[in-house]
Amino acid sequence: MRNILIFLFFLTVFATGIAQAVPYPVALLQGVDKITGRIVSINAPLDESVSFGTLTIIARKCDKKPPEETPEKTVFLEIFDNRPGEDPIEIFRGWMFASSPAISALEHPVYDVWVKDCVKDSSNQPS
Repeated sequence: MRNILIFLFFLTVFATGIAQAVPYPVALLQGVDKITGRIVSINAPLDESVSFGTLTIIARKCDKKPPEETPEKTVFLEIFDNRPGEDPIEIFRGWMFASSPAISALEHPVYDVWVKDCVKDSSNQPS
């Protein structure tokens, strides 16, 4: 009976198809400076360095599920802290999820960064 259920599950999945996440060239992030309370929108084109305070952020991949799927935006980020007189320190490398920012969060005493969206260009408009 279990094998039949597994077969029916896979048959349903392959018959209906599962929509894949669509890659986008720009990650739209939001940053907050916890000292000043300043909130900033950050456009991070893939594989380009962007700065926020003492942080250097590089988005490596940005994917968004199509509208017919459960909404989710995921971004693979590398974040470095650039302290004066020191070499940059990598403080985050991994996937961040827009729907669950606490799952994989940047831990920094001054800055928070989280994913807002994946967009087609740097005009701040969600696609």
